[in-house]
Amino acid sequence: MLRSLFLLFNTAVLLLMSACFFEPPPFDETQWRHTVENTDRRQLYADNYNNGDGHFYNPWLAQQNRSFSAFLRWRLSKTGEYSDTAQNHLPAVLPDLIKRISSLPPSTDFLTWIGHNTFLFRINGTYWLTDPMFSDRALLPKRRTPPAVQADELRKLQGPIRVLLSHNHYDHLDAESLENLPEGTASFVPKGLGDYVAAFTGGPVTEMNWWEAVDFGNGVRLTCLPAQHWSRRIFQGYNSTLWASFMVNTPGMTIYFGGDSGYFKGYREIGEIFEDIDYAILPITAYEPRWFMHYAHMDTAEAIRAFQELGAAYFIPSQWGTFHLGDNPPGLPPLQLQDNIDRMQIDASKYLILDIGEIREL
Repeated sequence: MLRSLFLLFNTAVLLLMSACFFEPPPFDETQWRHTVENTDRRQLYADNYNNGDGHFYNPWLAQQNRSFSAFLRWRLSKTGEYSDTAQNHLPAVLPDLIKRISSLPPSTDFLTWIGHNTFLFRINGTYWLTDPMFSDRALLPKRRTPPAVQADELRKLQGPIRVLLSHNHYDHLDAESLENLPEGTASFVPKGLGDYVAAFTGGPVTEMNWWEAVDFGNGVRLTCLPAQHWSRRIFQGYNSTLWASFMVNTPGMTIYFGGDSGYFKGYREIGEIFEDIDYAILPITAYEPRWFMHYAHMDTAEAIRAFQELGAAYFIPSQWGTFHLGDNPPGLPPLQLQDNIDRMQIDASKYLILDIGEIREL
């Protein structure tokens, strides 16, 4: 098995090094929009696990083009041309985050971006940490920008930490980062990831399915919600574990953590169920080439639409500026987001494009 994989990998590398590249397949945005509109919102509540093959899936819309041949087609296809500005644009990295947090009054609620999909926010003395990723590489891709802090620095924080993990991809679930979190950190993970995460954290781990909730008392509630994505990891087969987004409800503050997702009707449903969302953390990441990425990753126009359908007060874009995962440069998404804001003539003050380590008081 390993020999076959090694030969397959070598073949792929040789193909990538060849001078022969495919033209990318055409992609029809209008048809994709039509496909999404024809999905049935009732399927958001359908069983998401196939007992026959042991795979999780998105009941409202089957995923296509995840074969190895499709992956090779992508890697061998010509990429778009990007300006020097797009190639070189990255977020600033602000120093001394823990020191700046410590200088805040204990009663101050805040949110800060650590990098990629890792955010830290404090509400009523409790910290919430999303997709902790502090390592230099996400399996293979190397960081373009460092994290605002390292995992072991979080031990200096006064107060409990609750971790939200969206799925098992390496840029979201990092074993070394989990191992270095403060002792006793509680984690909340999608179905199928409990034992795996518990082996690294040593703290309590709660598995959750879509639409399940945990009530912490005093008006604090965590709800696991759908996302349109997929999962795979070495020694964890394709879609053998679930993926998710999360809603954190507290008295006076509601934050939606979108995980990793393509655009789907779930945003309308979530927006109708959860009123008065204050902040929506939504991904703007590897969305090019669109023919290959459109199912699992939103482009910036779709992210704006998702935000509007959620009805949140503020949009915080995530997953840009750290890893080069698609064809588009890591710093391109916020530039395209700003272009769309200008073109659509919408209220730019609702879109909070943070620097790494920037603190936003809530």
